[in-house]
Amino acid sequence: MENSEKTEVVLLACGSFNPITNMHLRLFELAKDYMNGTGRYTVVKGIISPVGDAYKKKGLIPAYHRVIMAELATKNSKWVEVDTWESLQKEWKETLKVLRHHQEKLEASNCDHPQNSPMLERLGRKRKWTEKHDSSQKKSLEPKTKAVPKVKLLCGADLLESFAVPNLWKSEDITQIVANYGLICVTRAGNDAQKFIYESDVLWKHQSNIHVVNEWITNDISSTKIRRALRRGQSIRYLVPDLVQEYIEKHNLYSSESEDRNAGVILAPLQRNTAEAKT
Repeated sequence: MENSEKTEVVLLACGSFNPITNMHLRLFELAKDYMNGTGRYTVVKGIISPVGDAYKKKGLIPAYHRVIMAELATKNSKWVEVDTWESLQKEWKETLKVLRHHQEKLEASNCDHPQNSPMLERLGRKRKWTEKHDSSQKKSLEPKTKAVPKVKLLCGADLLESFAVPNLWKSEDITQIVANYGLICVTRAGNDAQKFIYESDVLWKHQSNIHVVNEWITNDISSTKIRRALRRGQSIRYLVPDLVQEYIEKHNLYSSESEDRNAGVILAPLQRNTAEAKT
């Protein structure tokens, strides 16, 4: 299949990244290999979007530290970058809104930089293309704009499981995410990702837009385990990028005190969705 016929994809990973680990970076590589390997897609960019402080998750350190660590982790990447929009919001933003923000940003960028049309240059036309033209003229003379890449949500199997947690997600948000954007779910061999899809009517209906990627070289690193090791004075080398380890040690980021941040505070989505359900 010619490259021009493939759908360009941007992988968006949302989460705490508290701290970012080598596992998070591997998710992007696994997803890129899978999507490119289908012959139908071309992954053009990866975006890491750390959640803002208003998420109120227990043990969540300030966003600026998490953003800096993510930037250090992707310093040598040619295609994965960090976006600060979500982390800078005063209120917690639903994942659907973050997806929508990045898709609209891509669409706006595409409008700002349309491909030059040789026909337009030859004719020296100065009129805007919003003027009325007959259909045949419009078809032959309009500049050809490149298709806007599609943003898809990159996640682990735990996100699929979280869809079933009462009031953690709005049902209409889940529907729009899988229907309008799509999921690329990286799961370990033998995981029940397919089972969760089967047991959910919404996920089953849109299963063609859910790509399950098996992680055959298992990687059991998690941010929770990293923080636990740090609290106990144990080494985290080779579990996180070296620059991230150095930053954590320099700023003494994780301790028993930091793990108690937001203790007893209800998670922002649970608080908001529970309140809305009562109204």
